[in-house]
Parts: sequence; structure tokens; C-alpha cells
Amino acid sequence: MNLRELSELLGLSQTTVSRALNGYPEVNEATRRKVQDAAALHNYRPNTRAQGLATGRAKAIGHVIPYSTQHEMVNVIFADFIAGAGETYAEHGYDLVMSMVSDENETQAYRDLTQKGSVDGVIVHGPSRNDQRIELLSELGLPFVVHGRSTDVAIEYACVDVNNKRAIERATKLLLDLGHTRIALVNGLERMDFALRRKEGYLSALKSAGIEADPELMRSSEMTEPFGHGSARDMLRLGAPPTAFICSSIVIAMGVRRAVEESDLKLGEDVSVICFDDAISYFPNGDGEPIFTATRSSVREAGRRCAEILLAKIEDPTTPPHQELWEAELVLGRSTGPAPRP
Repeated sequence: MNLRELSELLGLSQTTVSRALNGYPEVNEATRRKVQDAAALHNYRPNTRAQGLATGRAKAIGHVIPYSTQHEMVNVIFADFIAGAGETYAEHGYDLVMSMVSDENETQAYRDLTQKGSVDGVIVHGPSRNDQRIELLSELGLPFVVHGRSTDVAIEYACVDVNNKRAIERATKLLLDLGHTRIALVNGLERMDFALRRKEGYLSALKSAGIEADPELMRSSEMTEPFGHGSARDMLRLGAPPTAFICSSIVIAMGVRRAVEESDLKLGEDVSVICFDDAISYFPNGDGEPIFTATRSSVREAGRRCAEILLAKIEDPTTPPHQELWEAELVLGRSTGPAPRP
């Protein structure tokens, strides 16, 4: 069914039907509800291009993704975030526009999107400390929401983040309570703000326990299974190997588990592992009972929430920047136990 057919069915003008579906305030509530109910009943979907011409909006949200040699943004975690955000866009009649660019062209990509008017807003991924993209987008006047936070940015900006420091600090304290003193951190790239905060949580917990951090027990790189495997394999060969690992993602933890098993050690008895779990739809932490003890926060829900905040900002540009800081849930699994006796 198209707009003309829907308007004839309702006995209303196409303009009235279009305005009712697009939330114009001059349409009374009774008419709006009547139009929306009929659209739902007859499975009517507005033409987003026509909507854009009528409202002056692109009806699209942008995601600029650099294909970096140092950090691969397109991974299972990113895919789940996009799935959550995409569901929200679809519910509100918005399209998703993804721009893959080289690192050096990322800034220009944001300028081009603004100048062409091809999107109504963007979501910023993978913020680093003092991320310059935040100031740039504020100057351009393009609505945006940051997935994460950026330390040392002076201006106010909208964001959704997990309390990464507290999550890892809590995980480290759990291992300390279990008697572990040789605790390793296998972290993400520490130019990324989330990884810096997770390291701060790890170091804070050790300091509170009077334990000096050992540089040999700290690794940082792209969060992949091979990185987790190689890091754990090398550390387990040390003269004083770790009895526990903190992993910045479940993907890293899978690699650590492989190294533990190859060393003829038992997970949860000889070596304990706690990871940060983004509750990835395609990579669950076990079926029913969790494999890993984990600090859990759904990246798919974060995608939905970022999209909701951004769309609200587009609807009302006068709203102040909205910030949310989520606490991670601590989930007990089979991967942790008391420190083994010497």
C-alpha cells in the first residue's frame, strides 16, 4: 500500500496522512492515532526518500569506520552494537549509512557527511583519550552520540558507556579474595579510552591489596583469540607464572583458555580467568551456566540506547547532551576458584 491508497482509505489528504506519520504537532492526537493504527494494520511503510524531501531530513544515521592497520573496528562486538542500533533506526524509519575510510580521511568523512546533508546524525565509535572527533562534530553542528567516553575532553557531549574501571576493579578484587596474588591483565589497545579505564581498575585493586603491579603480567593489543592465546602461553612459561587472568573481552578469554589447556592445566582450578563479556548474541558465554566468570554488559543494548538518544536529539536539537554510565553485572562461572597451593 502506498501513501495515496492509505489516504483514500482513511478519507484524508495525503498531506495530513504524511504529517500524522511524521509527528507534526499541528495534527491532532485522534487523527494521528487513527492514521498510525491504519498504517500498522495495512503494513504501510513510508518512503524514506519522500519523507526526507518533506521534512528536510535525510532520515539516515551515519557510522564512520576507519579501516586501521592498528585497530579493526569491524568485529563481533561492533556487529552486535550495529544490530541493536539498526533495530531502533528501523522502528523510526531511519536508514543506516556506513562509511569505510582510511585513518587519515576520517575527519574529512565527517565534514563531507555534514556538507552533503546525507545523514541527520552520527554515532562515534572507539573513542580515545582526548578524542578530537568530539570537538570537530560539535563545531560542525552535526548531532552525535559517543559509544564510550573520552577522558580529558572539556566540552559536554552525549554518550553511553560502561563503568569500565569499576568493572575490572571488582573482578580483580574477586580474584584477590580467592587468594590470587599473581594476576595478569590481557587488555585491549591502551590508546582506546575503555582499555585505559580497565587498566586503571586493575592497578587500583592491586594497590589497595598492597601488591605491586608486575609489567611481565600486563599485555595490550587488538582483542583477538590469538592475542589471548599467545599472551597466556608466554606468561604461563614464566618462572613465577600467573594463577589468574583478567581479560578485556570474552574473545581474549577463549585464547587464554586454549593456552591453559595446552599447558595441561585446568581452568578454574589451576588457573582462574575473568573476562569482560559484551553479551554478544553470536558468541554467548556458555549455554545456561556461564563458562567464564565475567563482568557483563550488553553491547546490543548499548547500540539501541545510543540510537534512541541520537534520534531524540535530532527531533529536538535544543535538548542538552544526555550521558549514561552503566554498571556491569558480575556473573559467576566455572572459570574461577581459590588460588592453587604452591
